[in-house]
Amino acid sequence: MATQRKPAPPRGTARERLIAAADELFRRDGIAATPVDKAVGRAGVATMTLYHHFAGKDGLVVAYLEHRHERWTESWTARTEAAESTMDKSLSIFDALRAWADSGEVERGCAFVDAAAELTDREHPAWAVINRHKADLLARLTEITGSAEAAERVLLLYEGALTGLLIGHLDDPVGQARAAARSVLDHLACG
Repeated sequence: MATQRKPAPPRGTARERLIAAADELFRRDGIAATPVDKAVGRAGVATMTLYHHFAGKDGLVVAYLEHRHERWTESWTARTEAAESTMDKSLSIFDALRAWADSGEVERGCAFVDAAAELTDREHPAWAVINRHKADLLARLTEITGSAEAAERVLLLYEGALTGLLIGHLDDPVGQARAAARSVLDHLACG
């Protein structure tokens, strides 16, 4: 009878391992369903190490979301910089989303929307990160497209694509959202 091997803990410093464990567990199981001891065990650290670095689960949630924001921004930036035309730069958010979806990064949809749904107390410190992430997306799209109206419409389509990925009720939600965004951007440029 084969024994099932326990996955190796994430690599890096204790802080990095805790964030990596939180990323894995919060994405898979949700924030509320993941007890601190499970994240600590997955990271291979002592409970006191978590409290040393984050002062509790709320701090770990904040660090997890900040880490997701940084990783997402890097991924999107790489695709924006690789794009040649303004249109392709404007649509690069969907190219980055496709890459994340293909790698399993959006199993539960948007990590920030998921956190918002789970953390109903708007005073929770994670809400500052959630709000900043969404504001950054809109600001960046506004800068790329040169239009607040275009940015809002593209962002709405992006959010819809994330929902489509989560629920699985649409065929190729990222591709459909990208095509719709192209139509919107073409219309606004001609309108």
